Amino acid sequence: MSDAGASQPMPEMIGQPVDPPFVRLPDPSTLFRVRAQRFAVLAQTHQLAPYLHFMAGLSEAQHRTCDGLPEPAMPDQADLDRAREYAMPPFDRGRFKTDAALDATFEKLFSLAPQIDMPDQARAALARATALDGAARAEMTALVLNHVPPGQRAGEYAFVAAALQAHFARLASRLAPKSLVPVGEGACPACGSPPVASMVVDWPNASGVRYCACSLCSTFWHVVRVKCVCCGSTGGISYEEIADGPSAGQVRAETCQTCKSYVKIMLAQKDPSLDPFADDVATLGLDLLVRETGLRRGGVDPFLIGY
Repeated sequence: MSDAGASQPMPEMIGQPVDPPFVRLPDPSTLFRVRAQRFAVLAQTHQLAPYLHFMAGLSEAQHRTCDGLPEPAMPDQADLDRAREYAMPPFDRGRFKTDAALDATFEKLFSLAPQIDMPDQARAALARATALDGAARAEMTALVLNHVPPGQRAGEYAFVAAALQAHFARLASRLAPKSLVPVGEGACPACGSPPVASMVVDWPNASGVRYCACSLCSTFWHVVRVKCVCCGSTGGISYEEIADGPSAGQVRAETCQTCKSYVKIMLAQKDPSLDPFADDVATLGLDLLVRETGLRRGGVDPFLIGY
């Protein structure tokens, strides 16, 4: 593995002025299956193949979970209007309460997950997650929603996070895109969560535009380029990548000397198959190299919670 090297602001990201949509909401009917397929492709030639195969199975379970669930409880119109007026996310993770749809999501995911090819350690963690009573599940849910490391319970955390991702993607998909407004640096306008990564996309009306991908609900929101997505600084920004790695030219770490953090940026206009979660896990080597510089990881990924 070669050393990561700093680069200048990316010339391929400089394009003509556009008026891109502020958000792109998730489509739960395709989101997790496409992610599962990306994990499976990456696993074919990757040194982390066993974990990527597991994640492909978990993503497929998320996809199958989303079909046939009860309707989730949505905020009423007055709450949605208030959130927009005061620039707050409509889904308040700090006051989140379970509902019948989330309970059904947990039960369905946990019933499908045993079909995943996984090591004995993960299977034992699944059994513990399945056995959580209401209070213990609520406690683990709070850890996931507040991005608190779970200590020795990383396995249970991953399965609970997978269910919450499915539930919040369903919630976010029911919002009106134009109802959402910026709510703060590094915060998803739908649920307030931090990003897992950012992506430069080649979408209609958004070619060469950068979006952050929410680590919880998978909403994409527009963020200007060459700017720290954690603190908003436009100074002290540089880029690191593994020059001869499989993701060279596609996945880089955008580093900020102001807040001493980094978030990966993926150039999906070069490779539309890039997925913010699958390619985040597959580029763990980049995290390990950048971490040696003393910078902290600004992106949140519940499936890399120990890194």
